[in-house]
Amino acid sequence: MLLDSIDTTTPAGLRDRALISLMVYSFARIGAALGMKVEDVYTQNRRLWVRLHEKGGKHHAMPTHHNLEQALLAYLDGNGVENRPKDPLFRTLGRGTGQLTRTSLPQANAHAMIRLRAAAAGINTKIGNHSFRATGITAYLKNGGTLEKAAAMANHASTRTTQLYDRRRDEMSLDEVERILI
Repeated sequence: MLLDSIDTTTPAGLRDRALISLMVYSFARIGAALGMKVEDVYTQNRRLWVRLHEKGGKHHAMPTHHNLEQALLAYLDGNGVENRPKDPLFRTLGRGTGQLTRTSLPQANAHAMIRLRAAAAGINTKIGNHSFRATGITAYLKNGGTLEKAAAMANHASTRTTQLYDRRRDEMSLDEVERILI
């Protein structure tokens, strides 16, 4: 619902949809996403890949989901961003212009954008950057993915950390509560 509500006719809309899609479909941390350069989105074996800049200076590369690929390509193509490979991938908007600058989007601005986008989509639940990571991991596990693979995709050292993002039990609890019929 959130991704579908974003107006992608503007540079901000293309950027925001690409950033949120990246966090959902790659389980990326916000810091890793915002640390990306344009060159960190690349083609390998006819498939689009992303290279995330993780904690401790580590890099984590993975292929993109087709929905993420579509969002990233629309963002890159729609803004002429691909012409400067060393520049930040996700950038601020110029005041009054609505056009992308060459300045990296600060994490606080990304948090504010997410709150605004959620409110505009009619989402009343408080969401943040970790919500997207949890959504992606939960959807992956619900569709037959393994905890071990989810941990590798999320770049977690331990599956115990990945389990913190697994929201399947939340749904199970609600289903059980709804069985109370009076």
